[in-house]
Amino acid sequence: MATRNHLTFKATMVQVSVPATSANLGSGFDTLGLALELRDRYAAQVLDDATFDIDVTGEGSDEIKKDKNNLVIKAMMHGFEHMGQKPKGIALRQLNLISHGRGLGSSAAAIVGGLALARELVLGGDQLLTDEEMIRLGTELEGHPDNIAAAVLGGATIAWMQDGAGRAVGIKVDPRIKALLFIPEAQLATSKARKLLPETIPHHDGVLNASRAALLVHAIQSRPDLLLEATEDLIHQNYRAEAMPKSMALVTKLRSAGVPAVISGAGPSVMVLHTLDALEVEEVIKAGAGSFLAQEMAISTHGVQ
Repeated sequence: MATRNHLTFKATMVQVSVPATSANLGSGFDTLGLALELRDRYAAQVLDDATFDIDVTGEGSDEIKKDKNNLVIKAMMHGFEHMGQKPKGIALRQLNLISHGRGLGSSAAAIVGGLALARELVLGGDQLLTDEEMIRLGTELEGHPDNIAAAVLGGATIAWMQDGAGRAVGIKVDPRIKALLFIPEAQLATSKARKLLPETIPHHDGVLNASRAALLVHAIQSRPDLLLEATEDLIHQNYRAEAMPKSMALVTKLRSAGVPAVISGAGPSVMVLHTLDALEVEEVIKAGAGSFLAQEMAISTHGVQ
């Protein structure tokens, strides 16, 4: 059994998959998250020499770093350090299916994937690095816990900061609820989107969002008929509209038609949470024709595997 002072690394290659995630869900800014059934896949093995052998295919493969600054590698080392010992080198194979810079949790997937690989490569790692600790360590790298929590736990999650540490609990999702994504060509960095937010907001807006976020927890679990009201937001989406005018125009258009549409994470993807039938979904998809790739997506009941 491994100890925190000396770890026993597994000699074989291990594999993990991590779901895409959507954060905020309208009213639950930096708090609510949802796992989606679109997964990045990673495989890694500990090496005896001090080298990093990294191969990346899929989304962002041309831009992703292929050295120790690779985000998956950084997360792995963070996990190993937490458990007590870093290996000399790592071989990593990375297959990315989650779009980058679209508000679908690609960085959270890389971080959670790296932490999970570290855990799986250590004998007794599941005792040295629990899901709760993965959320805390992942938040240290990501800066906020909402996407991290959903990527670890799956389903819907409520995340918060406690004494500077990320924490989260999972909530069940009504099986009738499905997700429809509108993914644009354009990217938007989360850091840029955050800079558009004001330092203070009106009291009325804060109260509205608090009430809607509380309602959204209930709507997600058992009352999807309340999703339109529950996803109403006044504290982040409108402030970011200048960075993604087409996305906000689509959100406004859909919501005016009674469809629960929100900006996914920091954007610019748009997500609809719905219980529509196939014909109704086809009509909604027409609203984003030309500017967005529409993609139906199931809610992932499992986080990292």
